[in-house]
Amino acid sequence: MDDYIVIKGARQNNLKNIDVKIPRNKLVVVTGVSGSGKSSLAMDTLYAEGQRRFLESLSSYARQFLGEMDKPDVDSIEGLSPAIAIEQKALSKNPRSTVGTVTEIYDYFRLLYANIGIPHCPICGKEIKPQTPQQIIEQILHILKEGQKFIIKAPLIRDRKGEYKDLLQDLKKQGYVRVEIDGIQYTLDEDISMDKNIKHNIYIIIDRLVMRNDIRKRLADSIETTLELTDGIVLVEIVDQEEQMFSEHYACLDCQISLPPIDHKIFSFNIPHGSCNYCHGLGTVLEFDYNAVIGSDTNITLQESGIRNIPGFKSNDGYSWQMLEQVANHYNFDIDKTSIKNIDSKNLNKLLYGSGNDLIEFQFSNSGNNIEQISSWQTNRKYEGIIPMLHRRYMETSSDTSRDMYEKMMNNINCPECQGQRLKPESRAVTINDLNIFEITSLSVKDSIKFFKNLELDTDQQTIVKDVLKEIEDRLSFLDNVGLNYIQLSRRSDTLSVGEAERIRLATQLGSTLVGVLYVLDEPTVGLHQRDISRLIKMLKKLRDLGNTVLVVEHDDEVIKNADYIIDLGPLAGTHGGEVSAIGSVDDIIKSNTETGKYLSGKKKILVPKNRRKIKNKYLEIKGVKENNLKNIDIKLPLSVLTCITGVSGAGKTSLIIECLYKGLHNIINTRSNKLTDGDYDQILGHEYIDKIINIDQSPIGRTPRSVPSTYTKAMDYIRDNFAKLPESKERGYDKGRFSFNTKSGQCRKCKGTGYILKEMYFLPDVYIKCDLCKGKRYNAETLEVKHKEKTISDILNMTFEEALEFYDNYPNLKATLKTVVDVGLGYLELGQSSTTLSGGESQRLKIARELRKRSTGNTLYILDEPTTGLSTYDVNILLKVLQKLVDKGNTVIIIEHNMEIIKCADYIIDIGPEGGEKGGQIIAIGTPEELIKNQNSHTVEFLRNYLTHQ
Repeated sequence: MDDYIVIKGARQNNLKNIDVKIPRNKLVVVTGVSGSGKSSLAMDTLYAEGQRRFLESLSSYARQFLGEMDKPDVDSIEGLSPAIAIEQKALSKNPRSTVGTVTEIYDYFRLLYANIGIPHCPICGKEIKPQTPQQIIEQILHILKEGQKFIIKAPLIRDRKGEYKDLLQDLKKQGYVRVEIDGIQYTLDEDISMDKNIKHNIYIIIDRLVMRNDIRKRLADSIETTLELTDGIVLVEIVDQEEQMFSEHYACLDCQISLPPIDHKIFSFNIPHGSCNYCHGLGTVLEFDYNAVIGSDTNITLQESGIRNIPGFKSNDGYSWQMLEQVANHYNFDIDKTSIKNIDSKNLNKLLYGSGNDLIEFQFSNSGNNIEQISSWQTNRKYEGIIPMLHRRYMETSSDTSRDMYEKMMNNINCPECQGQRLKPESRAVTINDLNIFEITSLSVKDSIKFFKNLELDTDQQTIVKDVLKEIEDRLSFLDNVGLNYIQLSRRSDTLSVGEAERIRLATQLGSTLVGVLYVLDEPTVGLHQRDISRLIKMLKKLRDLGNTVLVVEHDDEVIKNADYIIDLGPLAGTHGGEVSAIGSVDDIIKSNTETGKYLSGKKKILVPKNRRKIKNKYLEIKGVKENNLKNIDIKLPLSVLTCITGVSGAGKTSLIIECLYKGLHNIINTRSNKLTDGDYDQILGHEYIDKIINIDQSPIGRTPRSVPSTYTKAMDYIRDNFAKLPESKERGYDKGRFSFNTKSGQCRKCKGTGYILKEMYFLPDVYIKCDLCKGKRYNAETLEVKHKEKTISDILNMTFEEALEFYDNYPNLKATLKTVVDVGLGYLELGQSSTTLSGGESQRLKIARELRKRSTGNTLYILDEPTTGLSTYDVNILLKVLQKLVDKGNTVIIIEHNMEIIKCADYIIDIGPEGGEKGGQIIAIGTPEELIKNQNSHTVEFLRNYLTHQ
């Protein structure tokens, strides 16, 4: 039994009381059609029980703050190891979080730079070497004027917690009289108390001096004493000026500046020691955008522009508007008559950014209700400028509403102080092989590996940093091996796709070298090109070989074929699934009669279309695309066909289709909605053929348990209507609103209609605990007394879409809505299932279902980014039929995809590459699948050829 994790009687979600034995220290794949119960077994049973047992191991004191986690619906689990889940979830949304910080590689970079980095002067760039005490004395004498008072301080404690009673006693015994603690001076005779939980700064007052010609000897003694006490640091406080710090270690005599000690703290952009003073380590700042303030139309006057929407400029009698008119008069243009394009650019800049040194004559009047209240005045002054004025108002306001209004007119731009590098000048001036720490993190993983491989160090340096270098090289190698060699370590975590985020988590776990752990992975191949899957499999096996059990929920054929053990759940989805259909080696699965077995053996196939749609003479054309790594490319996309955009991870597919094509077309077509910040391209042609553009992405349909599939698809509207028409509802006076769990009249008063109570877990992810009043039913008891065919509205929400389709067979509109969800392969979802439990692929297919229900004009462009996420080959076949239906109606479908089953069925393919990152961004191949396979330079073609020739 010690060789297995033994699950008995698992009934979580749709699991049908199954017993499963999972071999330990093996690579185990859980597969099956979507909705068959894979995540219910792996995540909701095994991982959830592992997390629950961990919480139970905590003290009762800790548990009282965390609440009770529900036990998974299972009889017993024996042999369960500590469990770690690597899920398809975005990494931190914190703008401070980067790939480097998440993987901890940046921490090792900081250690590397602190130990062998070469400091330079941030002003002149000259290499800085340690200062002697004599140089420090000369610098102090140089900056002081005759008669200036100054204090010599010895910084003993900097930003450290504690009470330091013993330290103060020792200082007193040594004869010191005064000390400065957190900016306040004390004598050591006083009773000084400090909060041990707060960080403190403690400086000894060594000497108080006045600059005279004869102070050199006394100053030298004080400096020498200070350097001995502080290991080489002196603080000089000059009265009415900022403190000056001098270091026995680093200083530039030419520029008369000293640098702080070189330690790992100054390379952190998350603490004041290292972060840029202007952007506070974010690398970006919010600045008002000209187009958002004025508007992009230069044919109109300022009177007609967006300025009129700004408070203070709405009325002609307003103080701000009067000033604006007079500034315009001063620079000889009329804001009521002169179009923006005809205003001299210098004069427009004076209006927007201020008049500089120009003095402008202003005359103001304010009118009251009678003649006594009328007043006027005149002044000559500089004009602040619209944008500086808005910035001042933004900084001064305490109103959230006002801040939101101003932020709509602002854009994130690179910090003008640090140019996006996040760090202080002195931190950026430390280099290794002429690169500072930000420049190294800006290299791709592939180039970083090359940099460290070629790094030449002397014997002493090698001895100091060999362990640090090994950690860096290992972790970079892990990122490379999971197909992320194009990623930059400086890239923000919130810009990563869920697939990239999951593989980064995997690489981080490989770096941790834990042993005896159960790793549960949810589709690690998401977003990965076929070429890189073999390297990912090696990483999974490496995790296993460390002495861990690796349980992978996966549909990819290559991963399944490389598993030590396979659990195939099914036979189908929802109520038709939840059973162990087959179990064993890949040969055992192939011999079985399951859907997985049939597709693996070749008994069932997705057939290549006999006749592909002909390319008509109608195209969308996007020219001069230079976004991210795209190399000024021109693309023609045929309309009314199914087009696949392919290429290795990081080649530039999303930059082209989402950042440029989708956002650019959205701004052209949807002129009344908010503009999207689109990518770098010259122009889009052919947009007149499109009347609607829809990006069906994998973002959640909602972020709380309040959001459910039935409300998103509008099925809930019909269900509520139906309940409101029941005789008992009419008798009680219940209207449609009563049956919404979002209204006070119908919802449970404790959980407010969510069915769950949010529990903050502090150091763990938050969890939702079932409401103990309504037992997860969302509604109050009175509302649940109304029944339709013996079912309450809560019972209806607990039905799957398949069950509801049968239940509402005689309700045409509702039936049609439910059927679209079933048609996209999501019949197993419950109507009231929380959107937080849906995968990105399920959310995407729900969006497709909602689009299918809408009336089609035939001129819609649908864009989908990896719609096969979470789909078995069986489900891909269903999805393909749905997408082909959209195209058959005359619409255009563009898919970013790695799945060869989809790619081989496309009418047209555009392959981007050849590699990821800077080595990508070019058009490698273009045409029908049959035309594409003649190309010898494409990684996609290597695999596509196989799929087309084995039909």
